Amino acid sequence: MKSLDSITQSKVGSRSLVLFYLGIILVVLAMAAAFSLPEDGSTPAHGASAVIFLWIAILLLVAKFSSLVERFGQPAVLGELLAGVVLGNLGMLGLHMFEPIMHDPIIAFLAELGVVILLFQIGLESNIKKLGAVGVRAFLVACVGVVVPFVLGTYVVGPWLMPGLSSSAYLFLGAALTATSVGITARVFQDLKKLDLPEAQIVLGAAVIDDVLGLIILAVVSAIVTVGAISVGAISIITGKAVLFLVGSIVLGQIIAPRLGQLFSRIHSGSGMKFTLAISFGLILAWIASLIGLAPIVGAFAAGLVLDPVHFRFFKGERNIESLIEPLGYFLVPIFFIVTGMGVKLETLMNGPVLLVALGITVVAFAGKIVAGAVAGDVRKWL
Repeated sequence: MKSLDSITQSKVGSRSLVLFYLGIILVVLAMAAAFSLPEDGSTPAHGASAVIFLWIAILLLVAKFSSLVERFGQPAVLGELLAGVVLGNLGMLGLHMFEPIMHDPIIAFLAELGVVILLFQIGLESNIKKLGAVGVRAFLVACVGVVVPFVLGTYVVGPWLMPGLSSSAYLFLGAALTATSVGITARVFQDLKKLDLPEAQIVLGAAVIDDVLGLIILAVVSAIVTVGAISVGAISIITGKAVLFLVGSIVLGQIIAPRLGQLFSRIHSGSGMKFTLAISFGLILAWIASLIGLAPIVGAFAAGLVLDPVHFRFFKGERNIESLIEPLGYFLVPIFFIVTGMGVKLETLMNGPVLLVALGITVVAFAGKIVAGAVAGDVRKWL
């Protein structure tokens, strides 16, 4: 049996936690009520920048509610998403003070930068050899995970739940269902400390391949809808650019990165230069990926894979790249997930037909991932 002291301490700890979160709620509401934008959209006397500081502070404070779900064994990202959903739907209760956050371009940029930093971190924590070892299975998972949702969305969910629309609309619905949120997936594995598992490597590899396949499907669907035919040349160019980027960034990156490390260490060998070189490399590859039509996060992930601690052996200090990037992730990554959650509009789900379609799409999404996972498990028997 627990002693009286331990029980008392447990109760005190729980009460302190409740008071802590209530305090955060009161502070956030008070800050927002005192400094929120006027009805005409004008900014306070200190300018727009002062308002941005407030929004960032609110988002970071709200993100701390993620520790509530961690107490139940769930990943922190779930708490951040749920907190964002609550924050974004307070307007249903007449509280519109947080709505400017969703429309602020600087907040949107910070959120985008946050997911780029996240995938850069995931790449740093991943291993090229482990990814290569599960490459075939990752490819099969990606293919099945794209084909099944596309077919079900185009020929089942669309015609059954949204009758009367054109075939083009059903094609675009199917194409939309092929997308994978690699950011959320990667964060879940990171929160659960499972990134080094083969299953995590398969999912991450499949997510990257899925981005390429998504480009191809979008090109095919667009061609069918606009000109009624598929351009093999255009699809070949898209595929070639994507494959060339992924292979080239990894192969050439492993050759260039150590030389860059040696070169920049001659300028300065401290942790600041190590951080600057690493983050710049990740952002440049994210930019190149966006140029060829891939998501910037794919480039950031590839950059993280390429950068190995040995490339920075010329620098002083014991802190590795991951530990240098980590504080930046603490700042930016929660902003992305809070803003993502705020984009969910619960009022739209109160419409019966919309809710039915949403449930159908959810079932299709689950089915695609489950079937893809089953294929990966079966193929292991003969690989």
